[in-house]
Amino acid sequence: MTSLSELAAIVDEAARTATAIPQLTDSLPGLSVQDAYAIQAFSIARRRARGERRTGYKMGLTSRAKMQQVGVSEVVWGRLTDAMRLAEGGELSRARFVHPRAEPEIAYLIGKPLEGEVSALEALNAVEAVAPAIEIIDSRYRNFKFSLSDVVADNSSSSGFFVGSWAPRSTDVGNLGIVMDVDGRPVQIGSSAAILGNPIRSLISAARLVTAAGERLEPGDIVLAGAATAAHPLTPGEYVRTSFQSLGIVAFSVAA
Repeated sequence: MTSLSELAAIVDEAARTATAIPQLTDSLPGLSVQDAYAIQAFSIARRRARGERRTGYKMGLTSRAKMQQVGVSEVVWGRLTDAMRLAEGGELSRARFVHPRAEPEIAYLIGKPLEGEVSALEALNAVEAVAPAIEIIDSRYRNFKFSLSDVVADNSSSSGFFVGSWAPRSTDVGNLGIVMDVDGRPVQIGSSAAILGNPIRSLISAARLVTAAGERLEPGDIVLAGAATAAHPLTPGEYVRTSFQSLGIVAFSVAA
């Protein structure tokens, strides 16, 4: 029987080398979501042992439609490290990833510790600033196919992120128009309201779920609230530019 730490080594190596692997549930169909989170934690611990530092958390399955599609009633989450953060306006190397896709998101910068069951007001009071962001998701599984347990074990597909300029926490991000252009052509149009009706609900979920795992949101953490539109697959040579109504722009180029 393969241990959870051994499974974490497999997932971690796949991410480190940008190598596609079979779904874990192909050989372990009974793999639980609880065990998948343990695999995720072991995998991130390996990264930290290599020198990566904690940066925050990402939330996933934050669309009601996506929850129904997957058959769950709860969001998923993953962990962010400094090595995952990419310079806004810079280049993304396609070779570092297996199936990279870009998703527009709202980012929260945490200013005060936040944990457990909290209200929207308590969550907002813990926020120092908000910003437009793009998350790079990348399943390490072949053909971008996976079960819920597979995706959780794979850090909920989180692989990189860009953050734009920070705005005051009082900025209303509840229903911002968002347009993602690729080489000047719109490829995704949506609203931040697609994130659980309001991105602050995602931050509330983050506080609760992270606390249940024995951690908490700390000052300086970045929380990515979840996708506001469908993801766009990335191809070398593309210039991706996403405009967030009244909040700003996040852009990057895709290199080989």
